[in-house]
Amino acid sequence: MGKAWTAKERVVVVGAGPGGLAAAMLLAAQGRRVVVCEAEDQVGGRTARMTLGGYSFDRGPTFFLMPYVLEEIFAATGRRLSDYVELTRLDPMYRLIMGRRELGDPVVLDATQDIKEMSRRIGKIEPGDGAAFERFIADNRTKLRLMEPVLRSPMRWAGDVMNLDGIKFLPHLHPTRSVAGLLKGYFKSPYVRLGVSFQSKYLGMSPMDCPSLFTILPFIEYEYGVWHPTGGCNAITSAMAAVCEEMGVEIRLGAAVGGIEFDGPRVTGVRLGGGEVLSCEDVVVNADAGAALKALVPAALRARAGWSDAAIDGKRYSCSTFMLYLGVRGKCDHLPHHSIYISSKYEQNLEDITDRGLLSVDPSVYVCNASRTDATLAPDGCSSLYVLMPTPNLKTGMTWDAEDRAVARRLVMEQLRTKFGMPDIASRIEVEREVTPREWAGMGINFGATFNMAHNLGQMLHKRVPHRFPGAEGLWFVGGATHPGSGLPVIFLSAQILAGMMLAERGSSVGA
Repeated sequence: MGKAWTAKERVVVVGAGPGGLAAAMLLAAQGRRVVVCEAEDQVGGRTARMTLGGYSFDRGPTFFLMPYVLEEIFAATGRRLSDYVELTRLDPMYRLIMGRRELGDPVVLDATQDIKEMSRRIGKIEPGDGAAFERFIADNRTKLRLMEPVLRSPMRWAGDVMNLDGIKFLPHLHPTRSVAGLLKGYFKSPYVRLGVSFQSKYLGMSPMDCPSLFTILPFIEYEYGVWHPTGGCNAITSAMAAVCEEMGVEIRLGAAVGGIEFDGPRVTGVRLGGGEVLSCEDVVVNADAGAALKALVPAALRARAGWSDAAIDGKRYSCSTFMLYLGVRGKCDHLPHHSIYISSKYEQNLEDITDRGLLSVDPSVYVCNASRTDATLAPDGCSSLYVLMPTPNLKTGMTWDAEDRAVARRLVMEQLRTKFGMPDIASRIEVEREVTPREWAGMGINFGATFNMAHNLGQMLHKRVPHRFPGAEGLWFVGGATHPGSGLPVIFLSAQILAGMMLAERGSSVGA
């Protein structure tokens, strides 16, 4: 007979996104009995697979960075990532198409991991900036080395920042400077600065607002590469779910959680939408933290910890995105796997998104042409195109009514025709799906802010959503709203931090 698990040995994970699945893998490896409840009919959350006819797409993330972090999580379960997911290193990592502020053709730059070659390409844009790029890489190698212990450690209060590792890192923090401000000390050309600051979009932020420590983002790309998992990033979460099931984790699909049950401040279980209650000692919430706190945790308990509805909604949030998922006839081999057009009026575009709540006339747009690398995503001779335009979130007041949607689609289609070299794109579309910030909000994302809470200095480190929720015994959070923040690799780091904290507090039930 199998082991009879007790409620104290059971952990319920709310949400089968990458953070929830990583936490489930690590906790199961510690001997906990884990049940994952996912409201949708597939795993992945924002990293789920979308299928339209014979075309497949990633719903959300398309860049896979720092694979070694996920390899660590697989290794903790006695497995190898390479046995479950096929990864292809991309070269070029992406193409940047930077609209000129003055008249003329855009500045085009293909990013390669070959630092000497990248230096040469940058030097063609601005003499002197090529050598500065090598200095930038060396400086950020040091910065990440000093910062990594902070990224891997619990941040529960200010004192956690002031440990020995944190003190070593502080001289590199430059708290009063933004990414854009710091880069002015390296590069003369505004186009080169754009080329190593657009990565702030991974956090849904402007480089003018993003804290300067996040210059590590482009460094991570050049140091560890940009990868494509065959099948898309959704193949990663599918592989994680497979490992979970091999380990005895129960994954319940179509199991929306209606609330978390408490006895005073102590978690006792989760209540499913149908009324069933799963008793447990610990609940790990991997849903969007802002929306989940308001929907699942009693208001009085949250308010005592400083997380009232007003406090949650008063946080700064990332931008949102307008999405087109297009299945098109024919190949698009003139484009690499990833291409990013950066607006000729970049600062105005960012202000429209973050402050004015407007759609810009010349918006930045990202296109993932994954069929260039991966033949599994579209019928023979066809292409799956993932198109993203950063937009205001719902907090800015945009309603995303029929007129807003029509304007957004027209803007994106115009950029595809004129900036991405697809003059006949409209006539080639076979299948299409559109997602606006309102649809993102309908998926349980507060204000439709697809990159979670913003990463300004007032919402970093111990000021993000705590892994162990204060004043609630057994309530835990994992994912992009927690430390270290948004993006697949750091979400995996978040899961490692959580599992370490829970092991230290609860111990292992192996052999119990």
